[in-house]
Amino acid sequence: MSNDIWLKGVFEDVQKDLQLDLYRASRGVEHAPTKGDIHEGSWIDVLRDYLPKRYGVDKAIVIDSKGNKSDQIDIVIFDPQYTPMLLIQQSHKYIPAEAVYAVFECKPTISKEYLEYAGNKASSVRNLIRTSVPIATASGTLPPKTPHTIICGILAAKCDWVEGIKSKSFDNNLPSTANSLLDIGCSLEGGTFVSESSGLDKHQSNNNLMYFLFNLLAKLQTLGTVAAIDWKAYANILRED
Repeated sequence: MSNDIWLKGVFEDVQKDLQLDLYRASRGVEHAPTKGDIHEGSWIDVLRDYLPKRYGVDKAIVIDSKGNKSDQIDIVIFDPQYTPMLLIQQSHKYIPAEAVYAVFECKPTISKEYLEYAGNKASSVRNLIRTSVPIATASGTLPPKTPHTIICGILAAKCDWVEGIKSKSFDNNLPSTANSLLDIGCSLEGGTFVSESSGLDKHQSNNNLMYFLFNLLAKLQTLGTVAAIDWKAYANILRED
């Protein structure tokens, strides 16, 4: 057996394990919110396993220095080193917008309804204000970094269309406004899509999951490190004078 065939087989097993976890969640839990939590938990576990430890992965609400907040987001990939969570209250976690690299919605399937839903969640995060201040280094002070565009996407086990993400209906229902655009997504059964400068890359195989993970890693790699947060802007929320 050649090395590439062996590696493909190993990666296929990873996808099968996740599919089994999601199937058990759907079959074994009747209560919808609980079922959703289990789906999110399974995807979070996979991302924590395969992303470098410099990235935090959690369910959270994103907030900014003006007190604005996003909708509840199923998965937030964030910087835990320089911009930690601001608050954990009654199981709700709050992450500053400056810390966010990417956000994802986890759904049972990719459909017209869920694509629109994920686009709206993306807008609720991208509409937030992000600060940026100069960065002190051993070599001197660097100017403030322009905040990157936050990566947004959708994750699911299935896809509503027989042709999967290669369906024209998928193309026609992708959110099109700037803040609602979905950059990357994965349906374990329907395929992976990745927005590139050359257009939309679509992949369908028994390794949709790993194709998604490798492309997500590539996108995160291009972002470098998040901008330095202006903590004084957050402190000003507390001022009473």
